[in-house]
Amino acid sequence: MDRRQFLAASSIGLTTAMAGCAGSPLSSGDTETGPDDEPGSDSDTTPESESSATDADGEITVSASGEVETEPDQAVVSLGVEAAGESAEGVTDALSSGAEALRAAFDDLGIPEENVEEGQYRVHQAHGRADDGFEGTHSFEVTVADVDRVGEVIDGAVEAGADDVGYVSFTLKKETRSELRKDAIDAALSNADDEASHIADNREVELEGTTAVTTGDVQVHSVRRETAATDDAASGEAPPTEIDAEPVSVSASVTVTYAFAA
Repeated sequence: MDRRQFLAASSIGLTTAMAGCAGSPLSSGDTETGPDDEPGSDSDTTPESESSATDADGEITVSASGEVETEPDQAVVSLGVEAAGESAEGVTDALSSGAEALRAAFDDLGIPEENVEEGQYRVHQAHGRADDGFEGTHSFEVTVADVDRVGEVIDGAVEAGADDVGYVSFTLKKETRSELRKDAIDAALSNADDEASHIADNREVELEGTTAVTTGDVQVHSVRRETAATDDAASGEAPPTEIDAEPVSVSASVTVTYAFAA
């Protein structure tokens, strides 16, 4: 978590309602007209910024977002085998043998069974015509608890016969997500407080406290890398696979209503 950092308030959108004050409701100025707005309405709406008036006196409503990032502590790797042949039965047998070899490799690598999930399994006619034979794929999604072992897992699978290396998704463990979820909400609330304070100073009013808080979706933004198996890797002639992992971010949004006194 040493690289965790709170990102700036560049993602903030806000709504202000200043009923009882002269002039139009305040807005962030970066709004665009939404598909549901009617011509001549007093507010423009986008997913990140809104402007609206309320019937309540003495309220400022701010919508803000916050984001936190950290190094990934988990990865999901897509690995599988492919086969082609004159009959569907032959392709099925080849896929079964290849899948068993991969399962044995995962076991040798010390990957728990619960971290290996079935992915895509498909056998079909090649090019849609029976005289072209059949082809198929059988893939797995492997969760790697130590991101530094991703390259080792890929190389071990390829040596065992994997010829379908789809992607690597760097993400976060459940407990890490829970911790960063709270940090992202804290960041969003802090950004909302800053916006509300700025608006109150601009309107020469004094904030008296929070009257309502609504949280939006909390999202984990994983980092995905596309990969591919090579003939050199399968023969052991290629250097060890190395895949760099970039920081993963967690974002949250809040809408906060503050009471104010003129």
